[in-house]
Amino acid sequence: MEDIIVRGAPAEYVCKSGVLDELEDKLQLRGIHQVLIVSGVKSWNAARYYFPNLKKIQVFHTFYEGECSVSEINRVCVLAQSHRVDAIIGVGGGKVLDVVKAAASASRTKSVLIPTLASNCAPWTPLSVIYSDEGVMTHYDVYPMSVDLLLVEPRILVEAPAPLLIAGIGDTLAKWYEADVQIRRLTHPPVALKVAHHTSRLCAEEMFNHAERAILDSKEARVSASFVKVVESIIMLGGMVGGFGDKFGRIAGAHSIHNGMTIAPESHEALHGSKVAYGILVQLLLEQKESEVERLLPFYHKLGLPTSLRDLNIADSWIDDIAVHATREEESIHNMRSEKITASEVAHVMRILESRSLIKK
Repeated sequence: MEDIIVRGAPAEYVCKSGVLDELEDKLQLRGIHQVLIVSGVKSWNAARYYFPNLKKIQVFHTFYEGECSVSEINRVCVLAQSHRVDAIIGVGGGKVLDVVKAAASASRTKSVLIPTLASNCAPWTPLSVIYSDEGVMTHYDVYPMSVDLLLVEPRILVEAPAPLLIAGIGDTLAKWYEADVQIRRLTHPPVALKVAHHTSRLCAEEMFNHAERAILDSKEARVSASFVKVVESIIMLGGMVGGFGDKFGRIAGAHSIHNGMTIAPESHEALHGSKVAYGILVQLLLEQKESEVERLLPFYHKLGLPTSLRDLNIADSWIDDIAVHATREEESIHNMRSEKITASEVAHVMRILESRSLIKK
């Protein structure tokens, strides 16, 4: 069995209303005097009302440009080095935060993350999903150091559009199915993998118990107990699964289906977690778990998660190409079993899912 490397958590994590009021003090405690803020335009507009005036910190600011690509990471890295900053602060969604983690690692600079969306576990995890400049997923980079400081302001997240929260719920639900299919194959899993397995199950339980209420509360911009539980499950629990599970806890079939879908240009408009949620259904059919698919479909419909390519505005003519891309040699879909999963198997179950979804509707 491969060695397990545990990167369980950021060095410091706080989730509470008003947490950004403490940002300057926390930066100074770390000896940070100059920072580069990287944000999207929309994410900065969402966060600026809560963002403090950093009177004792020199601030540089740049807006994220397009994709978490090698060229964008290099651009941010050059800016950080030219300004000689002590930290890079990411304010935004998953791709912005992934750029910051990558640039901070490359420039050996501290990283501070302030998510504006609860759409995936990117704020927690010491890795980045790298895309081409055209938006096609190419690979993952895992970093030796965790995030230095993660601050979650629920009032920012609750103001985000509900579909982004729904996507986060889909991504977090996948933690259970993708970790379980790998860890349950092990006769004697080490303690770290038991932690990951238990945490992945907790991810699913929290989604089943609180997701519907959290979505309703988010639509009314209400920071409720259910909303905070779902947010922390998406960010913290979701991140812990990979943090303790390493290669056995991060991704399996569902994320490979997501990666396969990125070759279809229309998929770039769909949210990461929504595509992963569809990928869960494909993975379960590959596992011959039709009864679990039947159990999930009403939950998906209730929350507004996609159950077909049509729901993602992707034509079914892409199925064969998606299947080929999802089963590339390096894809995590092959972690599901000892034998490689073939493109024809994936295409077959995708067509079953498409026809089943059409009948259901």
